[in-house]
Amino acid sequence: MATQMSTVPIATGKAARASLAGHVEIARFDHWVKNVFVLPGIVAAIALDHAAINLHLIENVLIGLVAIGLIASSNYILNEVMDAPFDSFHPLKRTRPVPSGRVNIPLAYLQWIAFAAAGISLGWMISRLFVITLLALWAMGCIYNIPPVRSKDVPYLDVLTEAINNPIRLLAGWFMVSTVTSAPGSLLLSYWMVGCYFMALKRYAEYLRLKEGGQLGQYRKSLAYFTSEGLMVSVMFYGSSAMLFFGAFLMRYRLELVLSFPFVALVMAIYLSLGFKRDSAVEHPEKLYRERDLMGAVILCALVMTLCFLVDMPKLYKILTPTAPISRANAPIHSAGGPAPLQ
Repeated sequence: MATQMSTVPIATGKAARASLAGHVEIARFDHWVKNVFVLPGIVAAIALDHAAINLHLIENVLIGLVAIGLIASSNYILNEVMDAPFDSFHPLKRTRPVPSGRVNIPLAYLQWIAFAAAGISLGWMISRLFVITLLALWAMGCIYNIPPVRSKDVPYLDVLTEAINNPIRLLAGWFMVSTVTSAPGSLLLSYWMVGCYFMALKRYAEYLRLKEGGQLGQYRKSLAYFTSEGLMVSVMFYGSSAMLFFGAFLMRYRLELVLSFPFVALVMAIYLSLGFKRDSAVEHPEKLYRERDLMGAVILCALVMTLCFLVDMPKLYKILTPTAPISRANAPIHSAGGPAPLQ
């Protein structure tokens, strides 16, 4: 099997073999669905920064979603080109446009820059802070893919640097709405760790598949370092960290969100169960929308969290008032009798 895979041609950049369809495919427009991670930033900014919902806000969101999509596509194009020698050892990715020779390499690099420039240009229509966020997202794509750094080849760092796109996307959503304040650090850290949780499960699914064929180190260097037990331990670490940071955020800013905990846990549990299935959507995140149970749980969780963000529940603060002695007399949960102000 390994010998057969190694004979798959790597793209040489010959224009005669390139096609328009191949260049469209490497932009991965179907992956724009991942921009859903922008939406919590929008909701949080409206709820915590008291931004008004109006036509100008809707215009900013629409322009912002296209801009961040173009930046994401720029990163995908770079990823396709840089990963081609390794994708030839993957049972499915070996048929991608670059390793199968359907892309002109010099033109792909031009395409990479053009998409980034288009995204940044649109970003200026919103704000300077939004443009800085777009540049950060694009820079992380370079760090993740380009040697000598190429963080995707470094164990643990590969997950951390890929998942940091989550809080960057959240910030992008926030800056579509607000140009004065920034999202709370505890929320960003929680969002980062949630992304790490998802990404570590993706690595676990890849590990199980590639271990059978003996292509672990050939396809992804970082996977050769791991064991299935080590990957699962990292999954639990990231999941626990995400919820701890989320707890810190809600205690400081929005205690009502404690009601969403069971729904967040349900989403994470369903996602974990998918990670144990062969050839599941966890390994191919762009197919996650096909998982009915997961999508139902995500929609339900999103609705509950949105309500918790937007509806004040003063009685909840009284119910959860600390009954044991506390060291800080000005703890926000019992001194204000309501949500703590954004600072």
